[in-house]
Amino acid sequence: MGPAHSRQQRENTMSATAISSSEDPERLYNEREQRLNDAIALREPDRVPIIYYTMFWHATYTGMTFKESMYNYERLSEVTKRIVLELQPDAIAPPHWLNSFGPTLELIGYRQLQWPGHGVEENHSYQYLDREYMKPEEYDDFINDPTWFIMTRFLPRIGDVFAPLAKLPQFASVQHLRLVQSVRAFGDPELQAAFAKLARAGQEMERMSQCAGAFVKEMKALGFPLGQAFTAPAPYDYFADYLRGSKGIMLDLFRHKDKLLEAMERVIPLIVNSAIQTLRDRPCKIVFMPMHWGLDGFMSPAQFKTFFWPQLRRVMMGLIDAGLTPLVLWEGNCTSRLETIADIPRAKAVYWFERTDLKLAKKVLGGIVCLKGNVPVSLLNTGAPDEVRACCRDLIETVGKGGGFILDGAIGIPDEAKPENVRAMYRSVHEFHS
Repeated sequence: MGPAHSRQQRENTMSATAISSSEDPERLYNEREQRLNDAIALREPDRVPIIYYTMFWHATYTGMTFKESMYNYERLSEVTKRIVLELQPDAIAPPHWLNSFGPTLELIGYRQLQWPGHGVEENHSYQYLDREYMKPEEYDDFINDPTWFIMTRFLPRIGDVFAPLAKLPQFASVQHLRLVQSVRAFGDPELQAAFAKLARAGQEMERMSQCAGAFVKEMKALGFPLGQAFTAPAPYDYFADYLRGSKGIMLDLFRHKDKLLEAMERVIPLIVNSAIQTLRDRPCKIVFMPMHWGLDGFMSPAQFKTFFWPQLRRVMMGLIDAGLTPLVLWEGNCTSRLETIADIPRAKAVYWFERTDLKLAKKVLGGIVCLKGNVPVSLLNTGAPDEVRACCRDLIETVGKGGGFILDGAIGIPDEAKPENVRAMYRSVHEFHS
């Protein structure tokens, strides 16, 4: 069977599934939202819920390229709608906010990523360029004025269009008539050209956002709530991922630990307040928090208890106190951290584990936090549907027992997952019960 025929067959299958559904969308929406809320609250729902989350699998499934999914917003909405109607998840993570950035990235001249068709092949996922974007001697500049440092030092290093921003004065240091004098910086021709290009980038991002918003509205009308509505980092990851790089941050644990700790204190309220302000008027209160560095193998348990967990916990508590729900994705293995990360209020968060043994996590955390995961990537990519069903059944009947469990792939649906295996995973929540 040729690729074109395979693609058409998949799309016909999805359309037929969508047409055959005649249930009341409003009732389905309420049932799905209640099912998800029950799991988070550690109550036992009518069945284990499942959430649609992926980076580029929609492209793999429908035959579009990864590149197209980053540039064609309307097409991405169209194919994702078909997939959602076929799989019937209990909630969705709109893919636009994960990969529809191609045109804006080009306008910015973004340097921290390579993306499909721009640095990597059209059907390859993102590649992050791990470099030192903040020097160790610049910790004081960041601590003294984070906004000025980000605007005039960090941004010019990660995007071509931001280069002239290095000429901006430190506005927090001027007042009265000196403030008036400082506006002459905006007369610089290079700065004016940069602002004009940033305006075009802003218009492009607004176009994408409008498309994403329309997709979310349509999904709600069809009976599908959101499974997350904002993304926030751990304070340590804020510096490790975006500023210091892997080599720099690991050296800082020994050479600049006091400055690192002080800098993390500065960003905690920034992270919390950004989430609160963004979600203030939105119905979904779930904050996605991917963890990259606080895992077994990257730092010792003692370092975790000094540099990672206290700061992350303060962010989580700030979110929880504001009525938000942290959804923490522990990428990799964090078995040695389970007892430590149990120190949060009961039924106020979700822990999504990629590789940690969920049965062990259930024993340690089952009465404290809702668990999510973790059908292996290798199984979804290379296994058979019966193997996927068996794995899902085991998770549902053991980890799902008594409630507090959301089934999902280890990191959602991996880009290369076999369609038949994904279907088996989504059907399993209807076939098996805890």
